[in-house]
Amino acid sequence: MSKGTILVADDDAAIRTVVTQALGRDGYDVKATSNAATLWRWVSNGEGDLIISDVVMPDENAFDLIPRIKRLRPDLPVVVMSALNTLSTAVKAAECGAYEYLPKPFDLKEMVNIVGRAVAIEETRNIPGNDLLDEGMPLIGRSPAMQEIYRGLARLMQNDLTVMVSGESGTGKELVARALHDLGQRKHGPFVAINMAAIPKELIESELFGHEKGAFTGANSRVEGRFSQADGGTLFLDEIGDMPMDTQTRLLRVLQEGEFTSVGGRTPIKTDVRIVAATNKDLKSLIDKGLFREDLYFRLNVVPLRIPPLRNRLEDLDDLCRHFLKLAEDEGLPPKSISPDGLAFLKTYDWPGNVRELENFMRRVAALYNDEVIGTNILQQELVEQSGTVASIMTGQPQNSISESIEAHLSKYFNEFEGSFPPAGLYDRILKEVEEPLIKLSLALTNGNQIKTAEMLGLNRNTLRKKIRELGIDVVRQPRR
Repeated sequence: MSKGTILVADDDAAIRTVVTQALGRDGYDVKATSNAATLWRWVSNGEGDLIISDVVMPDENAFDLIPRIKRLRPDLPVVVMSALNTLSTAVKAAECGAYEYLPKPFDLKEMVNIVGRAVAIEETRNIPGNDLLDEGMPLIGRSPAMQEIYRGLARLMQNDLTVMVSGESGTGKELVARALHDLGQRKHGPFVAINMAAIPKELIESELFGHEKGAFTGANSRVEGRFSQADGGTLFLDEIGDMPMDTQTRLLRVLQEGEFTSVGGRTPIKTDVRIVAATNKDLKSLIDKGLFREDLYFRLNVVPLRIPPLRNRLEDLDDLCRHFLKLAEDEGLPPKSISPDGLAFLKTYDWPGNVRELENFMRRVAALYNDEVIGTNILQQELVEQSGTVASIMTGQPQNSISESIEAHLSKYFNEFEGSFPPAGLYDRILKEVEEPLIKLSLALTNGNQIKTAEMLGLNRNTLRKKIRELGIDVVRQPRR
């Protein structure tokens, strides 16, 4: 069975022959031509799954032809090859929308790998709804921001480079990790995920590396860790910014040496995993605060992928709504759609919970209303119910109380754990978020005078000093002018 049809255009007969043979051996059908006119005819007729074209041809320059191809068939990948191996050529290839640039002479194996990656990512876009599907949240979108993610995924699927996926909560970081695994060369191995924020700090090392019987109180048997479970596959380290410093040190050693020891164990265990890490935090800021190891950051951040928030790709909202309503229908709910004015209304909201929030919202609307077409009135009513701040966002009216702002902020914690509970320690984490800025602002107002600050806050001075120490707040006194 053919893996697809590749259109090759080059006025050099030898190049056409070797490219055709290499791709043919790898299972592709190839149509080759010496001129741009024939290539354009094939493209216009809807032929081909990918183009490989020389820059300079007898009748037209590829850099003039590619923009026309992109206008007619925007999802058709074009690989440009050229003997003009200059930075200018590479830049022009990128500017005109080429998928990849191959300087001549090129390695045939590299060329075949590039074609494989491009065709693989194109196949994922042709799934109905333009999906990279998972049981949870899909990666859907035709927006420029998502196309950039797709291009990045295509380049990473056939190698084992460590990837750092960053983005706000609910944007789909785990799905990106799954796509790298499911469409990559480790797809037949296990995909194992671990969320650093959801595990008590004292248990993280045991979770990652396993433990021996008797290693600690309650360790009644030997338990395999996530590194062992993921051997031969992919280990997804979610919320890596919450990893304790001691564990960071051990992880760095594993990445450097390719082996680890279990908690309470002495025999080194070899590991063969691809690491994909994710965070919604600014790791560079954590490094500056001494909370994250800089050397580990560079080990993990080999290839960064930034997932855009939904508010920055609202042109994808139509496709996302249709997909989530179809999922609800597949689960037994009546078919639903959103009216055009309803879709326009949804785009006025900034979706702080991102795609996860939209998915939950669509499921709720599908479950609660009998209307086949959901209009603006229903959507506005549900958004107001969802968050006390939505009405003020929609109407442009200011919020009236601190409690409204705090409630809106806290709702993000609970939106992230739909159907389950946040990890233990939520109360202390929230208190810290409130206490730290409150004490900082109070100290700034009193010019670092702790006696006045304690008095203003209604705290004992010793209690204030303890909190300053626990929160790591720097007390700075500016000279009076």
